[in-house]
Amino acid sequence: MFGAFTFNTSQRIVFENGSAAKLADHAAPFLGPRPFLVTDPGIVSLGLQGSCETALQQTGYQLARYADVVADPPRALVEAAVEAAKAHGATSVIGFGGGSSLDVAKLVALLLGSQEDLDEAWGVGQAKGPRLPLILVPTTAGTGSEVTPISIITVGEEEKRGVVSPFLLPDLAVLDPLLTLGLPGPVTAATGIDAMVHAIEGYASTSANNNPVSRALAVEALRLLGANIEKAVFTPKDQDARGAMLLGSMLAGMAFANSPVAAVHALAYPLGGTFHVPHGLSNALVLPHVLRFNNSVAAETYAEIAAAPFPELANITDQAERADNFAGKLADLASTLGLQTRLRDVGINEEHLPKLARDAMKQTRLLVNNPRDMQEVHALEIYRAAL
Repeated sequence: MFGAFTFNTSQRIVFENGSAAKLADHAAPFLGPRPFLVTDPGIVSLGLQGSCETALQQTGYQLARYADVVADPPRALVEAAVEAAKAHGATSVIGFGGGSSLDVAKLVALLLGSQEDLDEAWGVGQAKGPRLPLILVPTTAGTGSEVTPISIITVGEEEKRGVVSPFLLPDLAVLDPLLTLGLPGPVTAATGIDAMVHAIEGYASTSANNNPVSRALAVEALRLLGANIEKAVFTPKDQDARGAMLLGSMLAGMAFANSPVAAVHALAYPLGGTFHVPHGLSNALVLPHVLRFNNSVAAETYAEIAAAPFPELANITDQAERADNFAGKLADLASTLGLQTRLRDVGINEEHLPKLARDAMKQTRLLVNNPRDMQEVHALEIYRAAL
């Protein structure tokens, strides 16, 4: 069933309550004397990075912080962060925060370590390396960026573009569930569904590198995420649920890092680029409609994983029916979690759909992995169904 494949992931992973405060110990082999921490203003306002910074400074490290990361970070921000790291004489880079902070940290480590131009690194396998030592500390359970060789930034006004290279995998990923306890319900919900999308698309990907390791990780990720997402949203201080979500997100990240995502992400990116809809919510808005589009060729595949997050679906023996119910359950889950479920809920109207469909077609890196061939007319139909 499977041919040759390659599986890459982060060199070392630490999963522990309170592990961020022990970063000086965990990361000692990688830091060098002058680490450079990349984060965002929200993290700083909450003080989430405080214990980590204190531990590093008390240990004698000369730490500098760049805290200007925004959602859908633009190229100019990445370049500013690189210049700040260069001025500091950075010996390592620490990404601390959500997916945007981790993505920026990856590129800072790459561009400063290799001295290459970003224009030479776009796409799959184009980055030359090497990079500076890299440590990633996620504060959301969604992107799985701490175990993916991918960085996505915004180029120009709206286009999202990616660098995909094993050089972007960190030396160390530190997963501390305590960092996620303060995540608001809507963020917890959207990032959790984002992680579920990673697992679903990674499992069903038509990439030549779809492999049994990714598939096994995707199933376990869906089991953890499906069993804990409502508890994490509605009982936000539940440390076990938060830990399960963070672990599920990481496993899903490992899965799709090696068996890449597809049309859900391709159609989600224009929602973020043009309308600044958060990435997890963008995925949630189009997810059930893309699955239903794919069902004509992928029902068997979706039926295989449907019961992992929704055990009750195991009672449905017909594969097509189970796959259809799977899409419905995911739509219902978004509603139950309090997320917007229609494009019109986020300010998107019929007149916007043709441009969204055109922009989605630019995501050839993703569309090539979709189980069913998707053309612009199909993307338009899916957006219309989601309206």
